[in-house]
Parts: sequence; structure tokens; C-alpha cells
Amino acid sequence: MDRHDEYALADRFNLNEWKRIYKYVIPYKKHVYMLLFAAVGTGIFDAIFPMMTRFAITNFIEAKTLNGIWLFVAAFLALALIQLYFNVIYTQHAIRIEMGVGRDMRYDLFSHVQELSLDYFNATPVGFILARIMSDTQSLGAIFSWQLSAFAWNLAYVLSAAVNMFILSPPLATAVLLTIPVVALLAGKFQKKLLVLNRIARKQNSVVTAGYNENINGAVTIKELDCRHRINGEFADINGEMRRKAFAAKRVEMIFFPCIMVVSSGALAFVLGMSPVMVNKGALDVASLAVFISYTFTLLDPIETITRTFSRIMGLQANVERVNSLLDAAPTVTDRADVVEKYGDIYNAKKENWEEIKGDIEFRDVSFKYPDSEKYVLENFNLKIKAGTCVAIVGATGAGKSTLVNLVCRFFEPTSGQILIDGVDYRERSYLWLQSNLSYVLQTPHLFSGTILDNIKYANPDATMEQVIDAAKQAQAHSFIEKLPEGYNTEVGQGGDKLSTGQKQLVSIARAILAKGKILVMDEATSSVDTQTEQMINGMTDQLLKDRTSFIIAHRLSTVKNADVIIVVDEGKIIEMGNHRQLLRAEGHYYRMYTGQWEEKRQDEFFRNLHNDK
Repeated sequence: MDRHDEYALADRFNLNEWKRIYKYVIPYKKHVYMLLFAAVGTGIFDAIFPMMTRFAITNFIEAKTLNGIWLFVAAFLALALIQLYFNVIYTQHAIRIEMGVGRDMRYDLFSHVQELSLDYFNATPVGFILARIMSDTQSLGAIFSWQLSAFAWNLAYVLSAAVNMFILSPPLATAVLLTIPVVALLAGKFQKKLLVLNRIARKQNSVVTAGYNENINGAVTIKELDCRHRINGEFADINGEMRRKAFAAKRVEMIFFPCIMVVSSGALAFVLGMSPVMVNKGALDVASLAVFISYTFTLLDPIETITRTFSRIMGLQANVERVNSLLDAAPTVTDRADVVEKYGDIYNAKKENWEEIKGDIEFRDVSFKYPDSEKYVLENFNLKIKAGTCVAIVGATGAGKSTLVNLVCRFFEPTSGQILIDGVDYRERSYLWLQSNLSYVLQTPHLFSGTILDNIKYANPDATMEQVIDAAKQAQAHSFIEKLPEGYNTEVGQGGDKLSTGQKQLVSIARAILAKGKILVMDEATSSVDTQTEQMINGMTDQLLKDRTSFIIAHRLSTVKNADVIIVVDEGKIIEMGNHRQLLRAEGHYYRMYTGQWEEKRQDEFFRNLHNDK
């Protein structure tokens, strides 16, 4: 079973899961009380109007008089206005509860997601996370507002109608109300089946959401490859599966609700069959018969609504479990309680206690394997890196170059052994302390929606405009930014799609410079840019590495010749280590990689010159 869905297919209602969600309703208790008061009041007044009809028939139609008719009309209008007032009240409070509960859930889920470690995002599709934060919270907000009010309204109406019917004719009321247990038995029979089918449908809805997300993000690639038909076909399959699974649940509902209608229609037929006999015997007057017929007709919808609400609650068990499961997802990299006490957490940092970082890094007997693997990537690895040292990590694509960087950045922690920063195991310091001292340049730069200025200042929100411009100049980004219509206030679009890849990379480098992190990571920063941008980045490298302990992950070996230490990785293992000259003299893996790339470069230059001569 898929790990993302293992908790979404239980076959029974679990009240404990709902109790955990109830904490989001507590801040809105006053609104809930007002909602219930107004909804119950509306239901009671709905049940009064048939009795008003009985009063009109008895006192005006049968009595053949209009004495007191205007007082009756005034009372009727007053009741209608009071009912309208109740409607307005419960609507206002339902909106407040729905919006508030949904907002609070989304905020908590989003905040919790920020705390999760990278391995969670590596293993969990974005669509599943989005479905929990957006769709599930919206559904649960509705259940505590509109569904709750509908339940209270209709239950109040049914109970009030039952009291009135017993007042008018206990035997006939008993016969009519005996349909309620029958409906309850039908609901119990269908509940379990509906619960499982609705969960299966919601599971598939996450798959559809994930498909939307993946294909929207990959819109450019789809157009470049002209694979619309294939993508549409794949989406049609998962969308069709969503239709089939949703229809399976609806098919059960289509059987369920007609069964209720049959029971209710039977009750109405019984009333109509018995009424002539009771009227002739004087046990029931015509006015009361009209009330019974009205109640029997109108009881159908409230009973359906109540049972539908129960079914809805059953169906939302999956949503509750999914929200709770995301809140329960624990980060694999956390600070100990005593560390949090001293240095604070990621949302409440105690920066006054943070030690200044210099940048000395040591791997001491480090062994490491990824959480989902039994194979060790590092075993008893030792390495000392002095502050200001440039470490290059090279190897073929997929060789495992990112492992060392992930450990240094504490995205993962050693399975055994220690990583020391400035002589102290970094687990003795705050996670945020280390993250705040990192400058990271990704292979594929990511910009947030907003302006260029906003994106650079993410590294330091308190930076002045002069500091931002200085960082942009060091990153060789200032010249192109100045030429944009709005300069630094130019909107970059979602993901920075209004800028070229090279421009995005230069902005991300400016952001890294402004961060002034003592530890710098450049993850194949030049591999996805054009030659001119690559030359610009290589030209600023010395300035970028100055006074920083740096890690450069690179595929092109020409960019790391001047590194103090070069680590060669192959199949997840470190196979060579030394500087450029030492590794060339060894004539090992690095030597073969370097000479191979050098030969490829010479061939490219030869054919380029040959083409230019023509």
C-alpha cells in the first residue's frame, strides 16, 4: 500500500481523531453557541408555521369569520421576521467559523511543513501535501459551520414537529415517527460502505491534485517535447479513475436516499389512509389533519439532511486522519530540548545566545546511510576543513555528490560519528543557528513571487538598499537589473519565470552574497546557464568564496582546479581526495574525468573553428 494513503483507508469512525481537530473550534466557541442557538431557533419556528395554518383553518375558515385576522397576520409576519433574524445570525457565525477554522488549520499545517526535514519532501508528492493543506481544511471548516448548523436546524425541526404531532394525535404521531428508527437502521447499513468508498475517492483526488501540480509546473517541458497527447492521456486515466471511484460512492448514495423516500412516502400513505377513519370518529379534526400532512411531507427533507450529515462526517474521517497525519509527521532532524531552551526554535530564536561562527568543519568517524536505505554512503569518514577552505565535490551525475553537503548543512545527520563546527558537535547548537550562517546557490535557482528586491532581501530583510545594490554588483546582476523597466522593483513572476535562467541565477547569487553566510554551498551553479553567464559566475568566484568555508559541487572540472580540496565521489562512495595537482599525478578516476573533459573541450573548439572558417 502507498505510504501516503495507508491511514486513509480505515473502515470505521474514530472519535479520537476528531477530538484532536476540535482544538481548532475552541477559539470560536462563542460563535458555535450563537450558531447553534440561531439554527435551533430557526428549526423551532419552521415547526410552528404548520400550527399557525391549523389556527387559521380552525378560527377563520371553519368559523367563517375574519374577526382577529389582522392580528393573526401581524403575528405571522412577526414570526417570519424573527425567523429571518435567526437565519442572518447563524449565517454570519457559520461564515466566521468556516473561515476561521480553515485559516487556523492551514496556518498550522503550513508552519509545520516548514519544520519538516528534506527527506519528507523527497518522499511525499507535492499534490498530497496540497490536498491536505487546501482541500481537507476547507472540508473540515465546512463541517463545523454549515453542516453543524444544518444538523441542529433540522434536528430542532424534527423534535418540535414530533412534539406538536403528539399534542394533536399520539397514535398517529407514533405511527409517523416510527419511520425514524427505520431510517436510522438504513443509515447504519450504508455508513460503513460510504465511509470506505469516500476515502478511496479522496485518495484518488490527491492523485489528481498531484497530476495537476506536476503538469502545470512542467508546462514548458510539455510544450518543448510536444507531448500534450501523452500527458492528456495519462491525466485522462487518473481523472477517469477519479470519476469511477467517486461514482461508486454516489451509486451507494443513490440507493440510500431513495430508500429513505420510500419509507417517508409509506408514512404519508399511512396518514392519508387512517385520516378519514379518525376524522369520522372525531379523533382528529380537519385542521389537525392538514398539519399532519404538512409535517409528513416536510419531515422527509430534515431526516435526509440529518442522515446525509452523518454520512458526510463518516466520509470526512479520511480528511481528519490526513490532516492529523501531516501534523504528526516528525522532522528527522531536530534540536534537543536543552538546545531549544538555550538557543530557541526556528520560530522563536534566542539570537543573543548564538555563538559567532568561524567556519572550521570536521567530520569525525562519520558513518551515514539515508533513512530509506540500508547501504552506507560514508563509513568512519574523517576530514578536517579549516575556515576559509574551498572544498570541491566532483563525480558523475547520480554519484552522490550532495551527500557531504547535506550533512554539513544538517539537512541530514550522521548515522554515527560527529560533525563539528568550530570544534563543537553541531547538534549542541541550534539548527537555525547553522541555517542562518549558510549561503546556498542551487543548480536550478528558485525565486519567490514578488520583486527582484524582495527576492534578494530574503537573505537579510533588514538590509539597506545600498547593501542590496552592492550584493547585486558583486553578483554581476546590477547591470541587467538596471535595464529592466522597474529596476529592482520588477516583478519576477511565479518561480521567477519572467527572468531568464541566467538572470535568476545571478539574482540567487546576489541573495547568497547578501546572506553573508560563513559557509557557502554552490550546487552546480553554472550547469544550467549559458556560456556568458557561466563566465561571469566563474569570474566572481574568488570574491564569492572570500572569507567563507565553501563547498562547490561541480560537473565541469575546469571550474574547481583552484579548490583547496577536491573530493571525488563514485556510486555514493568517496574514492579519491586531494588537490588538483595531487589527483592528476595519481592518474586515477579524477585524472580520467579531467582528461576526458579536456579532450571533449578541444573537439568542441575544433569543430567550432571549422564552422567559423566556412
